[in-house]
Amino acid sequence: MNLSKLPLAEGAVHNHRLWEHEDHCLPDTRVALRQQIIDWSDDCESECIFWLNGMAGTGKSTISRTVAAELAERKRLAASFFFSRGRGDISHAGKFFTTIAAQLATSLPILRPAISNAINKEPDIFQQGLRNQWKHLILNPLRNAPAQSIQLVVVIDALDECDNVNDIQLILELLAEARDLETIRLRILVTSRPETPISLGFQKLPGEAYQDFILHEVSPSIVNEDISIFFQRNLALVKATNKQLKTPWPNEQTIELLVKKAAGLFIYAATTYRFIKDDAYDPEERLSIILGENTHSQSLTKDLDVMYTNLLQHSVIGKRDLTDCEELVARFKEIVGSIVIMFDVMPSRNLAELHQVKFPISKTLAPLHSVLNVPENEMEPVRLFHPSFRDFLLDSRRCIDPRFQIDASQGHIQLFRKCMGLIFTKLHENMCKLPEVGILVTDIPGDVIQQHIPPHVRYGCRYWLDHFRDGNPGEEDIRTIRDFLQQYFLHWLEALSLIGEVSNGVLMVIGLEDMLTVSHNPFMFM
Repeated sequence: MNLSKLPLAEGAVHNHRLWEHEDHCLPDTRVALRQQIIDWSDDCESECIFWLNGMAGTGKSTISRTVAAELAERKRLAASFFFSRGRGDISHAGKFFTTIAAQLATSLPILRPAISNAINKEPDIFQQGLRNQWKHLILNPLRNAPAQSIQLVVVIDALDECDNVNDIQLILELLAEARDLETIRLRILVTSRPETPISLGFQKLPGEAYQDFILHEVSPSIVNEDISIFFQRNLALVKATNKQLKTPWPNEQTIELLVKKAAGLFIYAATTYRFIKDDAYDPEERLSIILGENTHSQSLTKDLDVMYTNLLQHSVIGKRDLTDCEELVARFKEIVGSIVIMFDVMPSRNLAELHQVKFPISKTLAPLHSVLNVPENEMEPVRLFHPSFRDFLLDSRRCIDPRFQIDASQGHIQLFRKCMGLIFTKLHENMCKLPEVGILVTDIPGDVIQQHIPPHVRYGCRYWLDHFRDGNPGEEDIRTIRDFLQQYFLHWLEALSLIGEVSNGVLMVIGLEDMLTVSHNPFMFM
């Protein structure tokens, strides 16, 4: 069979290693909503799509991870795809349907022959559009499957983090076609923020195709009770590992105040907990910092923004003097600023190589464990805990402390220059030092390719054009691209072939042609 050829998006499935340390709902939280989703998934007459939408920080991904795990335990999960902005294949829809198809072939073995035959008939199906992939790899195999009395669920989390608005709306249009399936019925759980492109996408669907649930409109008393349980359970764990803390710790009044400050945002509660439990600090002191926040705003965004500002001021700057402060802020903007706009995650050691910094990155990242997932193993990537932190840093109206504001366009062009620097210094003919020409890429051991094209070089080859597109380039940057085309283009193609990114390279060349034409940039070929 050809199923092994299906391109898979790394990190897409709910139980991937990437999500291992992410939160799940506590057993006695979100009970009514989780049961409502399960009841919907069991109902043969229910709408095909359940859209769980809510503002940033309201707990959508935690719910979807929990529900996916529950469905998998009941053998009712057909597939899952967790989008995440800035994380390679799961930040776009390029491998969305192929990844879903591969999971369907595992959860429903009767589909394997049909999916394999579709690949045989359409060998280039992986390069075709989303509509054809959906039709040939998923819809037709399900439609023509032997009669089954079964209803399975596909969980799609954070659809708003797919980087192409048109793809988002097309995905919704195609998924709605599953409502006509009869032999094997599909139900699709979609979570997202209520952003305009997604709202418009749902509005275009027939009313009977979906139902929605607005998470941030749940009764505040219910949400506050769940957040209270979260604080009680998790701060009890902090107390258990810090015997010097007084009893009771924290008291009921403190829990009530923390719940009030959370203002319905689970991300506030989760970030507060991580801030307090950081082993490098005294939990009592950290709790006092949180309780000392001076805000009476009822705006969800403002409450979250005050917390992020407070955490950054204490974690990045603390009580340091002005000279140290300036240097620490500069390091923060360079390193954390790049993390929040990069198109894929990267281990800290490779971040250091990308930036060619002379200071230890670990010291810049260490105080930020409440907002960044910084693994002890330097080979594992650094990640944001929640996209709301990215949103905060990139919006000067929200991040009112200029020391932490990140200028996205300036950051992108700086990363473009870093990527070009890697290409100019690291790429050359016969990158992997192969003994003879004509060796198939599939015959080259993966560790050999990894050794000669490490993650930061791989990133530079794959994403330099994206950073150029989103940056504010000057004439010198255009000339850099001219030099690249004249001197390093073939080396770049060789590197792309070794890392399996030739198809993306073709799209990059087409994109570059669109962006840089002789008529618009007469100095391009001077």
